[in-house]
Amino acid sequence: MQLGFVTAILPELSLEAVMDVAREADYDCIEVMCWPEGKAERRYAGVTHLNVTDFSARDAKNVRELIIRKRVEISALGYYPNPLVPDQAEAQVYIDHLKRVIEAAALLELGRVNTFIGRDWTKSVDDNWPRFLEVWQPLIAFAEEHEVKIGIENCPMSFTKDEWPGGKNLAQSPAVWRRMFEAIPSDYFGLNYDPSHMIWQMMDYLKPIRDFSHKLFHIHAKDVRLDRHKLNDVGIMAFPNEYHTPKLPGMGDVNWGQFFSTLTDTGYNGPVCVEVEDRAFEGNLERRKESLQQSSRYLRQFVI
Repeated sequence: MQLGFVTAILPELSLEAVMDVAREADYDCIEVMCWPEGKAERRYAGVTHLNVTDFSARDAKNVRELIIRKRVEISALGYYPNPLVPDQAEAQVYIDHLKRVIEAAALLELGRVNTFIGRDWTKSVDDNWPRFLEVWQPLIAFAEEHEVKIGIENCPMSFTKDEWPGGKNLAQSPAVWRRMFEAIPSDYFGLNYDPSHMIWQMMDYLKPIRDFSHKLFHIHAKDVRLDRHKLNDVGIMAFPNEYHTPKLPGMGDVNWGQFFSTLTDTGYNGPVCVEVEDRAFEGNLERRKESLQQSSRYLRQFVI
């Protein structure tokens, strides 16, 4: 396995500077954010460490030379919009950019892009299904043509009022993943698995590792603390941000020893990338660098 981190936590740094941070903190790789340049639509979005607009073979050559010089690999390119947003013109902007990310990954010979399925949050899973097929069957075919695997993160994106009640990512649970992979049976369609999202949904975070071992393309190492005293006060019908708190690995409810024990049993040998969303470490750039250093020290117990 390779230990890395998601570059969204360092938005003000260049790709080269992010790689320097990675080397200093003993990381092997980074998941590089590829949002279109412009205003972010939410926290951790809108970060551009690789501009894939008009990305050329020459650009790819320059990035590969940077990888060799800095001795930090790129685990995947990341772009996490909502391709199933109700406004189809807006959705097409996301779809078109996602295709550019896939093309850039192919030029870089990376083979991985991580994203969300998206969802119309006002509709049920069943009512979203025709649109899912309409958008994602051609997208996965496009990825296959470019030999790029698509890892879908399992974050429901249903934390606050504007995402309620259904959330903005259809891939919220094992039942939905199973249905997705049966509908689009491609070796290029899988998961970017994050155990933290299972915890606040009150689900087993180890069972999916066993059940979907053949679909694990990429792993996010994010922890979460279920604040039981808050949950007891507001109940599960409250917005999830009212009763859970994202934390650094080792500071929440994920048992990382069990997690990696189960993960290694499957034979997984790909990237595991820390995703920092811990507000206690976001005060300034130095504090965010410290969060990456601490996460690296902790996870090196399990990722040799």
